[in-house]
Amino acid sequence: MQAIIEACAAKQIDGHVVFVGSDNPEAQGLDRARGHGIATFVVDYKALFKQAKGQLLDKLIPQDFDLDNVLAMQSLVPAASDREKMARYFVVRAVAEAALLKEMAAHPFDLLVLAGFMRVLTPYFIDRVNTDPSLPRMMNIHPALLPSFPGTDGYGDTYRYGCKVGGCTVHFVDYGEDTGAIIGQKAFEIEPEDTIETVREKGLNLEWELYPACIQLFAKKRLRVLAKTHRAVNGTITSRKVVEIVT
Repeated sequence: MQAIIEACAAKQIDGHVVFVGSDNPEAQGLDRARGHGIATFVVDYKALFKQAKGQLLDKLIPQDFDLDNVLAMQSLVPAASDREKMARYFVVRAVAEAALLKEMAAHPFDLLVLAGFMRVLTPYFIDRVNTDPSLPRMMNIHPALLPSFPGTDGYGDTYRYGCKVGGCTVHFVDYGEDTGAIIGQKAFEIEPEDTIETVREKGLNLEWELYPACIQLFAKKRLRVLAKTHRAVNGTITSRKVVEIVT
């Protein structure tokens, strides 16, 4: 977050940060943002989840929430899972996401940037930010070279697997976990003397370069998302969204 704010101030990004939101009232980024005169807000997920515990789903569902639609689109939970448990999982998150959307409505924006926000976002939220399917406007940075090592500990997973190369990835957000179209990647060598701490340090240094650069590509309208089909060795044809950088 700090790198993005500084890149905007240095005109390396043609834009400015209009708000910083968090699910954690104690997040240091909130104080940093306030120090730059940026509006902040908190939607305390833990408090909302605690409040929702034991309540009937009908009392929680936001008016514009369509459970069947969300379940049909999501790829976070196996489709064969217990429907009642899936319903509560997505409804409770929609309550928190509705609160996020309400706070965000006071600050019109072009691009929503995830920078250490560790909550999974559901189709309910994503579709209310990505109102134009051909123009995604949610970015995330992941601490691994996707599609390898999705999840919360990309650098740790890379190191423990014994990889000789690590890196970070900026991607658009879709309905899966770290599965969105890749915008940019940077890599570094993992030396025999490296530790998990030095691997993370190398990765963070590259993150601070890569994320602002990808945001600037968006600001300059140089990103285009296309659907491409691929034929696997077994003959299976799949379609996947990819990002092209327009020169």
